[in-house]
Amino acid sequence: MNTATKLGAFALGLAAVFGGAVGAGNIVGPVGATAETGEQGDGHAHGGTEKSPATEAASAPIPGGLQISQDGYTLVPQTTTVTPGEQTDFRFTVNGPDGKPVSRYETIHGKKIHFILARRDLSGFQHLHPTEAGGGVWSVPVRIPKAGAYRFFTDIQPTGVKEQLTLGADLTAAGDYKPAALPKTERTVKVDGYEVKLDGALVPGKTSKLTLSVSKAGRPVTDLQPYLEAYGHLVALRAGDLAYLHVHPDGEPGDGKTKPGPEITFYAEVPSSGAYRLYLDFQHAGKVRTAEFTAVAGTAPAQPAPAKGDHDDDGHTHG
Repeated sequence: MNTATKLGAFALGLAAVFGGAVGAGNIVGPVGATAETGEQGDGHAHGGTEKSPATEAASAPIPGGLQISQDGYTLVPQTTTVTPGEQTDFRFTVNGPDGKPVSRYETIHGKKIHFILARRDLSGFQHLHPTEAGGGVWSVPVRIPKAGAYRFFTDIQPTGVKEQLTLGADLTAAGDYKPAALPKTERTVKVDGYEVKLDGALVPGKTSKLTLSVSKAGRPVTDLQPYLEAYGHLVALRAGDLAYLHVHPDGEPGDGKTKPGPEITFYAEVPSSGAYRLYLDFQHAGKVRTAEFTAVAGTAPAQPAPAKGDHDDDGHTHG
């Protein structure tokens, strides 16, 4: 796995490490656990003054996915509006500091670009993988089932860049839009005949242990299949602004120590309260499933119960 990057501390970061049966984990994408303030790492302040909380907040990196441009690289969508229910050949470029489309990327878990899509109410999650159309243009078939305001993210690492970047841009599916309420927190969710259980809780300012266990028909799943060079992939989006976090396990299938389930364990440090939507991708019996959870760190604003059908037919597409 490439060098772990930091997810921002803009009031929230989720430092996550895959451990337990699936091994230690690293964060991918620029939304991270610790703010880089530019100070030396010796634990002492420099320059004779301490930074105020307001100054530290102002100097903290912006979380991944909230910017369309970072470090001279700019996400340029060729389409910004799609028709619900119709497949669109969605195309985009990432332009470099010279203003030209980037054509050379490092491979991240078997793909040069990971494309994540979600509606602003955190429904309609899709994890896709574009193909090169030539000249630095990337193409991905996108089908959005419902109208609304969406956000898409690109996990990339242009060749010569030390750390991965997550750039984000808005996408609109025209039509009547009825935002869905954030689903309530649950310890067990069901997806396509599987049960995924979440143990542990996010605690602001402290390291907390979260363990996801996959089972089917009451039996632990101990033969998860590799998907994109790993047994599990996690995306987390913060409610409200869709700050983005992507996590992969350090252990690899076939390394002699990484077990294919049933447990995936995170050690997460969350510096602030808030609600997050967690999307766990796992593959079994030749198909990728997505288990979705709402997790709350500390005390989050009360959410109304979602209307019936608001989160039906969300797609959960993989490509």
